[in-house]
This record gives sequence, C-alpha cells and structure tokens, in this order.
Amino acid sequence: MSISKIKCLVVDDEPLAADVIATFIGQLDNLTMLGKCDNAIAAMLFLQQHKVDLLFLDIQMPKLSGLDFLKTLSSRPAVILTTAYRDYAVDGFELNVLDYLLKPVSFERFLAAINKYQALRDTVTVHPGFLPLLHGVSAESFIYLKVDKKMIKVLLKDIICIESLNDYVKVRTVSQDIITYQRITYLEEKLPDEQFLRIHRSYIIVIDKIKSFSATLIDVGGLELPIGRQYKAEVMKALGHTER
Repeated sequence: MSISKIKCLVVDDEPLAADVIATFIGQLDNLTMLGKCDNAIAAMLFLQQHKVDLLFLDIQMPKLSGLDFLKTLSSRPAVILTTAYRDYAVDGFELNVLDYLLKPVSFERFLAAINKYQALRDTVTVHPGFLPLLHGVSAESFIYLKVDKKMIKVLLKDIICIESLNDYVKVRTVSQDIITYQRITYLEEKLPDEQFLRIHRSYIIVIDKIKSFSATLIDVGGLELPIGRQYKAEVMKALGHTER
C-alpha cells in the first residue's frame, strides 16, 4: 500500500531562502513540493486551488506579513514559520504554529520540524472543523488518539482531564481512560484554551467539568487534582478568582 506524501508549499520573498527549503523537501521521500510563492496574496490564491498539508511561511514579506496572513485563514494547513528574527516566536506560537525555524535553516533542524509534523499526523488527527484559537469548540469537535495501532475518536466534550505519564498521556473521559503515546505539552498547544486549562505540569482539565476548587486543589469529575505552584496565578485568573 502506498503512503501518501506530505504536500508542501513554501512562501518566502527571498529566493535563496525558499530554494533552501525546497532542496530539503526534495531530499525526503515522504514530502512533495506543490509550489513556491513569494508573497502572501499569491499563497492565499494557491491555497484556494490546492490541498496543502504543510506550509513553510516566512514572516517578513511585502504587502502582508506571514503572521497577518495566518490571521486571515479560516482553515489552514500545519504551519512551520521560517524567519531570521527570534522576536516573533511568541507571536507565532500564539497562532498555533507547529514549529519555528530560524534562518539560515540547517537540514538537521528542518528534519526535526518534519518529525514533529509526522508525530502529529501519526498520533493525533484533528477534525477539519476543529480549529483551536480560531473558531472555538462545537459540541461535535473531536480528536483521534492512536492506541495499539488504531485511531480512537474522542469527543472533546467527553474529556474530563488529561494526565501526563512521561512520554505518554492518559486521557480520562466520561466512559473510559485512554493511554496514548504523546507529550502533554503537545496536546496543550492543540486543545482550545476556552475549554481546557493546564493546572499542573502533569494535568490538563476541562473547565466546565470543575465541581469545586481551592488554592491548592481542583475537583474535576470527582477527581481531586493538585494545582502546581507555577500554574496557580494563571489558573486563578482563568477561573475568575483573585485572592485577598
């Protein structure tokens, strides 16, 4: 059975930088280059006409920056930012990008970003209608979690909490516990902030499942979970509580 290749688009107004990424793409059998665009407007038209899996996007471009371009997209592929400037890293991750490559990009760093995308593709498949940070959450939003070579569909509304088990996570739902090979930080980045809250280095909870909380503990679905010291301020802010 043939494995579908990852369809890539490179958007960069610097021809040499775009050629470097295109060369790297050509060196990996599981990637295919769909096209190159030298500005965001051309990229917008390209995305309307082609299905792209992975977008390599420069930030500083004429007419429309890469970050502003991302904000215009209601539906988009996975995005890896490419730039010569470190200052945009926080902005990029607030827009839920997959990775951030600093120019000049080395093949080793490029490969690490591709491996991150492959882990996303193999382990967690997000329903196309689920666009965290952009459209909120509907009752039917779901994720697929890989368990024993099978993909298990999990409705977001059924999740109670997520527990880190080092390189694995346990996803507790209303009907079962699911253990999948994944880092909790990755899931934290992909799940919508308005519904999910990181309360501890080992726990993410669902806000509407909270029964009660104190300064140190949160009761979620009958489970008493600790609030980590470094997360306390953000947790209390998210829950609308200020200590006096």
